[in-house]
Amino acid sequence: MNMRQIILDTETTGLYANNGDRLIEFAGVEMVDRRLTGNNLHLYINPERDIPDEAVAVHGITLEKLQEMNAPVFADVAQQIADYLHGAELIIHNAVFDEGFLDMEFERLSMPKIKTITSGTVDTLKMARDKYPGQKNSLDALCTRLEVDRSKRVLHGALIDCELLGEVYLAMTRSQFSLVDELMATAAASENQIADSKYQIKHTGLTVVEPSAEELAEHEAYLQALDKIVGEPCIWRKWQENNGDKSV
Repeated sequence: MNMRQIILDTETTGLYANNGDRLIEFAGVEMVDRRLTGNNLHLYINPERDIPDEAVAVHGITLEKLQEMNAPVFADVAQQIADYLHGAELIIHNAVFDEGFLDMEFERLSMPKIKTITSGTVDTLKMARDKYPGQKNSLDALCTRLEVDRSKRVLHGALIDCELLGEVYLAMTRSQFSLVDELMATAAASENQIADSKYQIKHTGLTVVEPSAEELAEHEAYLQALDKIVGEPCIWRKWQENNGDKSV
């Protein structure tokens, strides 16, 4: 499938991208076909304004620290971030917040918005609310529920939060991907068995059994259930689309 995804998180001076708050930390963790590649991007950014004490209490980043490390302003790293995200599917917990800040920063520089440079976004907060209705669905709560170790998370930090979110996402979507993995593994095993065989078996006159209308309806209902769990077309539909195969 060769699916490239970026687990993304940011830290900011406050909560309101449209009211003067700015980005101060960006982190992206790359995953290809559900495997971490190590191609990560982590940047501290000078917001060109003060950082309120209540924000510092959350993430521990002060303006003095950013100045001491000579953190660049966003304009100096904007293209680097855009290039890193280009073409990838984003995985974000509460995507509206992070995408809102990135879009605000890009707009200041007359650069394209996130949705125009990426292939889409998976909002794990929405996914969790659909999967665990009526329960707490913060990143901390999900780590506890899915037995993801968060002992290293003392303060909010973009990079550590990306790493935790990656584990949470994989845990929440494992059952969806296991079906595809099983089918692909079975197909690979069959190919290897044929290649190792001393005899070549020729099949003629194979009977093609078409699925009934009832079977097709049951299959579609199953796919729709998967779509609802992840809040987007499930991986089986994406696999069919990428391979030009619309059949069951």
